[in-house]
Amino acid sequence: MKTKIQIKTPGGSILFEHEKEDNTIKKTLQEAVKTRADLSWANLSGADLSWANLSWANLSGANLSGANLSGANLSRADLSGANLSRANLSGANLSRANLSRADLIGAKIPKKQLKKIQPYFQIVPEQGSFIAWKKGAGGCIIKLEIPAKAKRVNSTGRKCRAEFVKTLAIWNGKKRIKECCGKHDNKTIYKVGEFTYPDSFDPSPLVECSNGIHFFITKQEAKDW
Repeated sequence: MKTKIQIKTPGGSILFEHEKEDNTIKKTLQEAVKTRADLSWANLSGADLSWANLSWANLSGANLSGANLSGANLSRADLSGANLSRANLSGANLSRANLSRADLIGAKIPKKQLKKIQPYFQIVPEQGSFIAWKKGAGGCIIKLEIPAKAKRVNSTGRKCRAEFVKTLAIWNGKKRIKECCGKHDNKTIYKVGEFTYPDSFDPSPLVECSNGIHFFITKQEAKDW
């Protein structure tokens, strides 16, 4: 018996449909890729796409959270802005895939594979010191130096963290002040001219909120947080 399967956006708009014997979402998706269908913003959350050939697929903005993509061929696929949180990417071919702004939080990716794709979403400088910003208690804005010797990492979004930081300046509105507490931790104190250390540092880019001093690259991002 033939089965028709539709690929839709979260809002219900049909992006592609395919009917055949023993049809599956994987077969339908592969057929869509063959015809070069625009699958941006497709809702494929939780789909079993293991070993699927999705090379060159346009999946920008797609919801692939919790999807099984183990062994899938995603080479040169456009995954920019895609939600890949908690997806299984073990053994997937991600060579030259566009992963800019993709959410990989909690995704299953082997360490060797992660090292290959990390440069595609890394925004913190690999070497040297640089200026960063964070919001403290009461809405204070803190200007930080990330020292050259400090380990640093960003998740697949814009949130970053460091092994330790040096406070350069603090503003409470338009007024400069000498110190303030962290926004979520009254025990972490930032004092102008001094270093601040967390209890530990987590180097994994697949975890957005973890141990380390959190910061943003731009002042506006810190203000908006």
